[in-house]
Amino acid sequence: MAVTDPSRDPGVPRHVAIVMDGNGRWARKRLMPRGMGHKAGVDALVRVVQACADRHIDYLTVFAFSSENWKRPEEEVSGLMSLLIVALSKHLTKLRSDGVRIRVVGDLSTVSDKVREALLDAQTKTAHNDRLVLTVAFNYGGRWDIVQAAQRALAANLKPEMLDEATLSRFMAMSYAPDPDLFIRTGGEVRLSNFLLWQSAYAELVFTDCLWPDFDERELDKALADYAQRERRFGDVGASGDESGGPSDAGVA
Repeated sequence: MAVTDPSRDPGVPRHVAIVMDGNGRWARKRLMPRGMGHKAGVDALVRVVQACADRHIDYLTVFAFSSENWKRPEEEVSGLMSLLIVALSKHLTKLRSDGVRIRVVGDLSTVSDKVREALLDAQTKTAHNDRLVLTVAFNYGGRWDIVQAAQRALAANLKPEMLDEATLSRFMAMSYAPDPDLFIRTGGEVRLSNFLLWQSAYAELVFTDCLWPDFDERELDKALADYAQRERRFGDVGASGDESGGPSDAGVA
């Protein structure tokens, strides 16, 4: 677990989650194969990991492969799996020396042995790092996470009256991390796409048209600046006395 600096800037999120969208469109705009977009996306991730560490963000969670991505063409899925193995081989030593701890969440029972071994090897080799926790959500879905948490709770013989939000949270895939403060999605789409549904209940959402391979330190700083301007109330009354921060007070802010 990342060690939090007690003097950290409260305007900097402790945990950032990112849906890295737009690789295919980035490649298509350049008349390249989609695989080249995914490769450029890996380069963007390496930049962003370093930028988050430099900005004293403790946790970065990225949506690397969703449980719905299996619907993509077989050639593209195979290419993504191969790219993952190559990327880990290429960048693991540097990430390890930079103090990055890699965690993996998702259903690894249905991925190939090579992919599973590569992910778990990266997790093991970085287990003692504490500068930044990089969580790779692979074959992950938010609904799957909630279901597996319920299944684990049942397997632990919890009685219905023992189950509340705090207890179920302990069975979630990311129980080791605080909930995301900032949720970023690139690529112009404005939806969560089944990513960290439970954990993002009170995350601040930032959607950008920037395609993921073009996302860099400048784009990250824009999202962080947006976050720093927001007042997080978690359903309470804000400093201004306004419940919702908007024209309607029908909902919970």
